[in-house]
Amino acid sequence: MQLGEQNWRDAAQLTHKVVVIPTGAFEQHGYHLPLLTDSLIGSETVRRAEAELGDEALFLPMLWLGASEHHRAFPGTVSLSNATYVQVISEMLESLIDSGFRRIFLLNSHGGNIIPGQMAIYDVQRQYYKQYPDLWLAFSSWFEIAGEQCAAIDGLTQNSIIHACEWETAMILKLRPELVKRDALTGTRFEYASAFYTPDFSKPSRVSVARTIDQISPSGAFGYPERATSEQGEQLFTVATQEIVAFIREFATWKPFPMK
Repeated sequence: MQLGEQNWRDAAQLTHKVVVIPTGAFEQHGYHLPLLTDSLIGSETVRRAEAELGDEALFLPMLWLGASEHHRAFPGTVSLSNATYVQVISEMLESLIDSGFRRIFLLNSHGGNIIPGQMAIYDVQRQYYKQYPDLWLAFSSWFEIAGEQCAAIDGLTQNSIIHACEWETAMILKLRPELVKRDALTGTRFEYASAFYTPDFSKPSRVSVARTIDQISPSGAFGYPERATSEQGEQLFTVATQEIVAFIREFATWKPFPMK
């Protein structure tokens, strides 16, 4: 159910439901994928989740503008600063809380939104928790909430998402194949002599290192996009949607902790 399709008196009767805020980005995705890749993928997962949930949850429109400062060297990227993004998310949350909603889930599809998005929910939770002990604010990306299940899909080369990679390419091939430049499918991959840092994201790093994307990749893409298929994209969407729906249904039942 779309919250924006209700009037304000209807909205006042729906505050017991989970509200989902989808968050995406408008940034480069290599030579082969469109700037709106994250928001397109996020919008499709939301569309599928809403179709299954019906009136069990409320959905806001996709927030297509994200925190993408590390991509700004590539033309076409449109970004908010981290500080501004925290403020935007915080004020969206405050509006919903002041309207009476107590379970709000930020469903993300862009890695750069993770840190500022988490900062926002913690800042707002700290502001309201004494007044509203039943308040729950949650944040996760589709590739976090369903990462283990997606990695188990047969035929995938990558066991996790990177950027403009096999997973994202497969999903856009399924969703909007005409937007994929098949003659430009390339991802940066290289060995780096470190036991702690993996700059091409082929495995988790043990330290965080400050680097913009153009410092690591000439194309802005990583992994194995050339191995992606639309069939894999359908499987990724299906698995991600299942996990998102399962979480939203569980989230709707969460109660305050017994504090004694």
